[in-house]
Parts: sequence; structure tokens; C-alpha cells
Amino acid sequence: QEDLEALIAEFQSLDAKKTQVIESSCPPPSPRLNCSFSAHPEKDELILFGGEYFNGQKTYLYNDLYIYNIRKNSWSKLEIPNPPPRRCAHQAAVVPTAGGQLWIFGGEFASPNGEQFYHYKDLWVLHLATRTWEQIKAPGGPSGRSGHRMVACKRQLIIFGGFHESARDYIYYNDVFAFSLDSFTWSKLAPAGLGPAPRSACQMVASPEGNIIIYGGYSKQRIKKDVDKGTLHTDMFLLKAEGAGKEEDKWTWSRLSPSGVKPTPRSGFSVAAAPNNRCLLFGGVHDEEEEESLQGDFFNDIYFYDMAKNRWFPAQLKGPRAEQRRRRRGRQAGTEAAGQEDTEQPPPRGPLEVVKEVLTEDGTVMTIKQLISGAAEAQQGSEEEEEEEEEGAGLGQPQGPCPRSNAMVAVKNGLLYVYGGMFELGDRQLTLSDLHCIDLHRMEAWKVLQDVDPKTQEWLEESESDEEEDDDDVEGAEGGEEEEESSEEESEDEEGEEQHPRVQPGEDHAQYLCRTQQYWLSLARSHMGPQAKDKKVLKVAQAMAKTFYEDPI
Repeated sequence: QEDLEALIAEFQSLDAKKTQVIESSCPPPSPRLNCSFSAHPEKDELILFGGEYFNGQKTYLYNDLYIYNIRKNSWSKLEIPNPPPRRCAHQAAVVPTAGGQLWIFGGEFASPNGEQFYHYKDLWVLHLATRTWEQIKAPGGPSGRSGHRMVACKRQLIIFGGFHESARDYIYYNDVFAFSLDSFTWSKLAPAGLGPAPRSACQMVASPEGNIIIYGGYSKQRIKKDVDKGTLHTDMFLLKAEGAGKEEDKWTWSRLSPSGVKPTPRSGFSVAAAPNNRCLLFGGVHDEEEEESLQGDFFNDIYFYDMAKNRWFPAQLKGPRAEQRRRRRGRQAGTEAAGQEDTEQPPPRGPLEVVKEVLTEDGTVMTIKQLISGAAEAQQGSEEEEEEEEEGAGLGQPQGPCPRSNAMVAVKNGLLYVYGGMFELGDRQLTLSDLHCIDLHRMEAWKVLQDVDPKTQEWLEESESDEEEDDDDVEGAEGGEEEEESSEEESEDEEGEEQHPRVQPGEDHAQYLCRTQQYWLSLARSHMGPQAKDKKVLKVAQAMAKTFYEDPI
């Protein structure tokens, strides 16, 4: 702990040397996770702060501030003296006071090896009009934590949950605190009723009436020495204020039982307030631990929750208007009115589920799952007859973000912006830095604003000793490649020559990389037979596709 505090102090001394505000145009931010991504309350801008990046060997923490100009589709870096210390997994909330304020609470700082953590309990405000940082020191606030949730509600900041982890133990919270934006004081709420169990990374939104809605989240508990059991929460609660949003209000917990089609269990999802008294949930991952495998189901779907009707429903992409007209004209039956009704009210059936498997070096099966909306399913129907096209069908159709967890999201002027996130390819963690948007009113199609830059993708092996231990396997993999090539030549007349997959129109780097690995895994398995060990299959596949991992596109 002392070492981390010294490291934080060293970074702060470097920040203290900055004496003036400097704004400069810049490329998109480097890949990172668990940063905050907020919509400016008065300008067409998005604000990104902090975050972390792990390259397989080292963890990097940030406290830089970026501004995304929506109209110009450009980034600028804003250097402001005396910023908050470097952190990730904090929370940010914007309010329109005095030209706009960005409030930040908590989060964590990790040692470079990712084994030690320092949890913050500080509160900061960025005055957007004057471009100044200010630390607000008020007693009685929450303890240090990360993975908590914070929303602006009336004239208060409401904080719920989170966790604190040390080298020996961890604790999850379900307490609720309120910070008054008028008196600048903290108060710990004591709501009546039975509230949520302790958790982190839940969905938390404020309703127009000043109530708080909690959904899902994650927690773990120690069931015996060195054995932890994780829990994916799927319950939903309402925290209601009996009053006008003042400090002395009485709060009450009640459990919600929403109707409709609820999101499948997951963690690492992203949330945002949406138009028409709704909130939305995007992406995430569902990990299932079995005896010898860990399945990670990654998602890129959207679910809406209607706060007035207490109802969940999955988003349905309608496709461009011209495509809608072609589909209507092509129907064999139904009146024009019925056709319009079909377009405006998507069928209640759930989206098509596409599952892909990736094998890790230790034999773990990693599953990537995508839910394709009705419009994309119709567009894809004719392609399912061809195996190679089917392999690429589950990755971000139509031209949207590939499946991911821990994406950063923000809503501005009715548009949802999705920045970055992560997914896993075998034992590699791919940290994304792409930017997509979709009109939440029209729900026609995703727009790619910024693609993944292949040059920013870096993954280092844990240690050279690990590579040395696997030398024999590598040699075997190279031999397997030669066998594959000779087998390929023998079967050219029947199957034709195998080639590396090509980049498909509208496919970004992350989608292509995922599809490429799927292709070579499938090819390696077909040549080595069903009895081959998963680890050996993966080695062969990696040897076959080595050139493409170094220069994917």
C-alpha cells in the first residue's frame, strides 16, 4: 500500500509541473478500459477521462482528458493543471451547472504487475466552462472503492455499491450515499425495505421523477480457503425518494418484476439513459466456469428498459429505409397497412443467436456469442448456406461493434456512442479503441466513426520461460503446418487450395481478426482429426496464421 501511495505521489508531482491549460488536436486515444465516457451537457462533445491498459505483462493507468467533437468527428487532448491522480473503474456524472460540470468519484490505481490495488475515495469536479479541476473535500463520504455506480439525480449525486480489494481479502458493498450539489455535503442513506445484495458493476439510472433503478451486477464470495464463487445478479430494484429530491428525503427500496424480454445473464455490460423515458444496456460477457473449461460468451446486443411501463425488450435494427421498402415490396401477402405495422413494430421473437468457439493454449474453450437482430437475420438468411460466409456472419452485423464487454457508452442528441471495450481471443485480451454510433430513434444501422488501428494492438507473452516450456509444442506446430500443406496439396482437386481469409466489405479489424482465428482453428481441427488435443490444435492454427497475427490487414 505504501509503495502504491508513493507511486501515486510521484505521478502527482509530475502533474503539478503543468501550469497552463493546453488543448491540442490529436489522434484517437490509445486503447484503454474502464475509463469514463460522458456527454457534455451543453456542447456536442463527448468527454473521456482516465482508464487502464494491460498488454499481457504490464498495467498502465491514465488520467489524461480527451474531448471528442461530434460534428467534426475529431479528437483533442486537454491538459489542465492539477488533475485527479491516475485511475480506472471510477464513476463520472455530468450536470449543467455553470456551463457544465463533470464530477468524478473513486476508482482504483493498480501496480504495474496488476497484483496490488489502491482504491480512491476522493471527489473531483471539472468545471467545463473555466477548464479547471477542483478537489472537493467533504467528510462522511463513501469508503474507497471501485466498480461502484454514480448518477446525478435532481441536485444530488447518488452512489451505490462497488468493491474494495486488498492482497488478502475483498469486500462488496450495497450502501447508498448522497452528495448535495447545493451544500457540498455527504449523507449516508438508510432506505426502508429490502434492497439489493452487495455487488459491483450494476446498471444504475435515475428516472425523471427522481427515483433510482438498479439492475444486475456481479459479486463473489469465498466459500473455502483460496476458492471464490462468483455470482451474476439478474434482479432489479427501485430506490424511491419520498419527497422533492432534498437531503432530508426518506428513501425506500422495493423489488421490481419487469415484463417483456429480459437481458440474458451477463457482466461487463454498459448502460446509459436513452430517449423516451428509457435506459439501455449494451454488450457484456457471460463466463461459465466448469471443471476444465471457461466459456466466455461475448455480446453486442442492445436491450431497452421502459421505465414507465416496467418492461424490457431487445432492440431491433430496422435497416436503411430503402432496404425496408424493398422488403415490403417483396412480400407475397399483406396489405400496405400491415406492412407498415410490421416495420414499425418488430416481431416479438428474440434475436438469432450465433455461437463461435475459440480454443486457448491450455485447452480452454472460449465461446463468442452474438445476438443478431431481426433485420440482420433476414439479411443474413441467404448467406447461411455457404459455410465460409456463415463463419463471418456473427461478427457485428450490420457493420456494428463486434461482441465485447466493458465498452464505454454515452448518449447525445438521441445517438448512442460506443467506444472501445474488450474481448478475448484464446489467452489474448484484445483492448479495442473503435467508435460506433447509432440513432436510437430510427434504429436503422450502426455507423463506424473510428476503426481499430492494428498498430495499437499489442500483446506480450507472460514470460520467456513460458515460451521455452512450449518449445517442443511449437516445433510440433511447425511440423503440423507442413503436414497440413502436404495434405492440402493432395486434396486440391477435391477442395481447392486453402487461402487466408480476405477482409470483407464493412468489416473492421477486430471482426476480421476474430474471424481469421476461427477459420484457422476450424482448418487445423479438420486436418488433425477430432482426437487431437485442443492445445496442439491451437498451436498448429497459430503457426498457420502467424503472418496474419503480425500484420492482420
